[in-house]
Amino acid sequence: MTEKTTFIHPTAIVSPEAELGDGVRIGAYSIIGPNVNIRDRCTIGPHVVIEGHTYIEEDARIFQFASIGAAPQDLKYTGEPTGLEIGAGTIIRESVTIHRGTEEGRGVTSIGKLCMLMAYSHVAHDCKLSDNVILANSVAMGGHVTIGKHATIGGLCAIHQFCTIGEYAFMGGMSGTNKDIPPYTMYWGQRENLSGLNTIGLRRHGFSPRTIKALRDAYRIIFTQADTITEGVRLAEARYPDVPEVRRFTEFIKTSKRGIPSAGKRPG
Repeated sequence: MTEKTTFIHPTAIVSPEAELGDGVRIGAYSIIGPNVNIRDRCTIGPHVVIEGHTYIEEDARIFQFASIGAAPQDLKYTGEPTGLEIGAGTIIRESVTIHRGTEEGRGVTSIGKLCMLMAYSHVAHDCKLSDNVILANSVAMGGHVTIGKHATIGGLCAIHQFCTIGEYAFMGGMSGTNKDIPPYTMYWGQRENLSGLNTIGLRRHGFSPRTIKALRDAYRIIFTQADTITEGVRLAEARYPDVPEVRRFTEFIKTSKRGIPSAGKRPG
């Protein structure tokens, strides 16, 4: 710890066994536990609790009243030394809760780089969020959820345990799912409502018109033209064998453990 560049408010409680990088700032009344490692230039706001074997990479920002690295809400957990990892540049807003992993699960909960977790969102034990994921206000997820890069989860959404949300997917506000949501798609409503591709998000992230057209055609073939999902996947792969995004889309569907929602219309 470099005293000239690291600021700890006099009312904060920081374990002497915690590791702090250069330029770390810790606000009033925050509590940092003995197994916490906070790297350079991180900012911890007031009234934040960080505990457990928690590792926070450079330039992360955590706002007031967040609870980071607490024990999982799992009745089988008996105090094993599991962990939490938070990637560089990630922003965690007010009253967010993130629980560390379980021994029976991955052993670690992980948040990627440059994520944004808005106020009151909850990341349960053994979840894995890739880079650039956005959780809007009050998103709640069960344990063992996986979310791919650049996915956006709208406010008040609920994600059932063990579900996978694919990369670049968009989940509309106040939605809930107990199934896997394929990459590149939009999802709205409760449990059964894919509503097309996330075309706006794909354009914003630089996907070419050719790729978006191929994905749109593959979506249409699989969910609206073919008699079965299995047949639709086969037809889509045959039509676009040289488009990696279509291959990724179909592979996600084929390997889904919880199943894929049916296609419907966007509400409203």
